[in-house]
Amino acid sequence: MFSYGTLSDVELTELLKSGDAAAYTIIYNRYFDVLYIHAYRKLNHKEEAQDVIHELFTQLWTKRDIIEIKTSLASYLYSAVRNKVLDLISHQQVESKYMSSLQNYMTQGFCITDHGIREKQLAALIERGIADLPPKMKEVFELSRKHKLTHKEIAEKLNLSEQTVKKQVNNALKILRVKLGTMLFLSF
Repeated sequence: MFSYGTLSDVELTELLKSGDAAAYTIIYNRYFDVLYIHAYRKLNHKEEAQDVIHELFTQLWTKRDIIEIKTSLASYLYSAVRNKVLDLISHQQVESKYMSSLQNYMTQGFCITDHGIREKQLAALIERGIADLPPKMKEVFELSRKHKLTHKEIAEKLNLSEQTVKKQVNNALKILRVKLGTMLFLSF
């Protein structure tokens, strides 16, 4: 019987493509730490770097039969990490612009002829949308938007991780976006 640890990356890749879980485990153990360090240097965030690497290895396993590695396994994995990091950064920039836009929208209202009345109606719709959020998500969202606390401050106050706070705020924004779109259409 052979030892998986002595196999080359090419041999491990072939075994991986055939569904060999032990080969996958060796690849994971061989590359996780160096890929994590690579992702962490780009993101400066432990949880996000871990998420990127876990997502990469999940896709490596689920798409093992269709993966085409034209260079070395190491080059393929490093390129995949780089692409995932760039995708994450791009997504965060879009998310940040949207959150700023929503915040401006919530504070400035929108300009129409019956500005005062419309602004009060919009504020009531937003409050109704916030009131309908699940209790913990509502608490996190209000601390973020109404009390202007940072994700770190909220995490410390509620004894949560920053990542959980960030996800709660993002989920609240997604829910509000859908609800407010529907409510605005029906009310105006």
